[in-house]
Amino acid sequence: MKKTWVYLSLIVSVLALTACNSNDPKKVKLESEDDKTFYAMGYMLGGNLQRLTLSDKELQALYKGVAMAAKNEKAEVDMGTYQNRIQEVFKARMDKVAAKEKESGKAFIEKFIKDEGATKTESGLAYKVIKEGTGATPTAEDIVEVHYHGTLADGTVFDSSVERGKTISFPLNRVIKGWTEGLQTMKEGGKTKFVIPSDLAYGEAGAPPKIPGGATLVFEVELFKVTKAADANKAAPKKK
Repeated sequence: MKKTWVYLSLIVSVLALTACNSNDPKKVKLESEDDKTFYAMGYMLGGNLQRLTLSDKELQALYKGVAMAAKNEKAEVDMGTYQNRIQEVFKARMDKVAAKEKESGKAFIEKFIKDEGATKTESGLAYKVIKEGTGATPTAEDIVEVHYHGTLADGTVFDSSVERGKTISFPLNRVIKGWTEGLQTMKEGGKTKFVIPSDLAYGEAGAPPKIPGGATLVFEVELFKVTKAADANKAAPKKK
């Protein structure tokens, strides 16, 4: 709950910088570079509010509170009471979003299995081999070098080493559970498509702003190299 409050405080703090007297923010003209900078700031952080599905009236109430606080005017409600209420409403709405995401993700996985002949593991991970590898298979303790392309179930790209044009290496036991499990089904030189339920990814909290709570993730992963943990330890420079 503490993280939730810090998160909300950050959003409201930035919105305070962009508060104005107008009842319609769309009428505000972005004239100076500072105007545009603060607009960009607000736009980025305001994206975190999308999942709350705020009504126009709720947005207006939010703007009013921000404007009054920015001008050091007295609050129209008891802040001690509503600070707790903020957390309750935020959690309730995010839980609702997460539940909806998980339900649609479940249907997406079943369709993936049916339409593409994918395999589903006991944990709920689904995968389909695109290209069989011929090299080593990693264990959870090994370091892997991969290319990956990650999307939400609707196809929205949230992260991609392929688009950046550079592979990435990491210990396999330091990533989401779906990756740790999934890459142990691969061999060097192979490529696999994984569909990972939220329980094996970022859970109900998600990874805002790109990954909503409860989201099912889709990854295409190409495994280039496996470095055994023992070999990596031998190659590491000794501390003086």
